[in-house]
Amino acid sequence: MSAKIIMYTTGICPYCVRARRLLDSKGVSYTDIRVDRHPERREEMETRSRRHTVPQIFIDDQHVGGCDELFALDRAGKLDPLLGRD
Repeated sequence: MSAKIIMYTTGICPYCVRARRLLDSKGVSYTDIRVDRHPERREEMETRSRRHTVPQIFIDDQHVGGCDELFALDRAGKLDPLLGRD
């Protein structure tokens, strides 16, 4: 079963672009909530993550952090299992 992935992003953030590219390279689908297009969703992001920066990434409702944390999980071999790609 594939993981449910939600990312809160903006269009111009280079870290958001990197996170999208990594997830795209894994062949997984995700929901990309653009807080620049839907500013009312920013408060939701901040409440869920307790952070103010983008991207904020959730895998199966677990907050994994931002771009750096996503890449660190991948380097440690822990991202694929979270994504359901054992």
